[in-house]
Amino acid sequence: MITLLKRLLGSAAVLVVVLVLNFFLFRIMPGDPLTGIVDPRFSPEAKQQLAAQWGLDRPISEQFVVYIREMLSFRFGLSMMTGVPVWDELKNRVPNTVALLLPALVLSSALGLWLGVKAALRRGSIIERVVLLSGAISFSFPSFFVQLLLLMCFAYLWPIFPLRGTTSIPPPAGIAYLFDYIWHMALPVFSLVILGFGGFALYIRNMMVKAMGEDYVLMARARGLPYSRVVWNHAFRGILPPVLTILLLSLPGVVSGAVITETVFSLNGVGRFLLEATNSHDYPAAGAAFFLLALLTVACNLGADIMYVLVDPRVRRESSRG
Repeated sequence: MITLLKRLLGSAAVLVVVLVLNFFLFRIMPGDPLTGIVDPRFSPEAKQQLAAQWGLDRPISEQFVVYIREMLSFRFGLSMMTGVPVWDELKNRVPNTVALLLPALVLSSALGLWLGVKAALRRGSIIERVVLLSGAISFSFPSFFVQLLLLMCFAYLWPIFPLRGTTSIPPPAGIAYLFDYIWHMALPVFSLVILGFGGFALYIRNMMVKAMGEDYVLMARARGLPYSRVVWNHAFRGILPPVLTILLLSLPGVVSGAVITETVFSLNGVGRFLLEATNSHDYPAAGAAFFLLALLTVACNLGADIMYVLVDPRVRRESSRG
């Protein structure tokens, strides 16, 4: 209980630091937030009125108090780009980001898990060579290069998938809208699966190779237990805690990677909104997006700690002794 309380206090401290840095870093960046929303022909009085509307004419201390109140209440204020509440903008874009990242994470982790276990059990086979090669390739090429290559091949040269957007314009009605949406999201999801499964498979393969040589696994095989039971009930169960930890800790990175994917494929998601808000010095929108990303990161770290305790009895015993 004391350890959990320390974790919670540490997470709260991290969020406080993120809130403070978000406020000051955006304001010391070169550029003016009014540049993107003010017409050059506006009079100085009109520009001053807009600055007062967004609270930019107030002292920095008052702006900070308003910022903290908006962030902690999850209202986030109005977006300077669109004039729409930031929360409404995020609500409209979150479903597209979830539809992109959730299938990609599930498919890439499932494929990487299967290939990693197979590669560990079949040393020297073609499966192991594929895993090693795919892991090396996925770490060697930047994601935007692979995605642009896929876009050029399967949307431009061979127009199997649409070139951009989350739906056709105008969008179809009824059940045709669902198929049209899946058609638009298929190539972005496939690109993330291609980029993600190799590294995860390599990680699983290395851990399974080590686990298969442990004494408890060798003892289970010496007892004459079925091979599949030795693999999944003994070896894989032994590496389950770090596997779950890696999955949870990779989630914030996957979400932040949506910035590149949604920009390349012109998807109407949170990642692209974050990039546009940062480039436009949209303080409320960028601050809200970074705050939610930090909140997700802290929650995943806490979830990883709790999951590790739940799946590994040795950690529970050490925690109880402590």
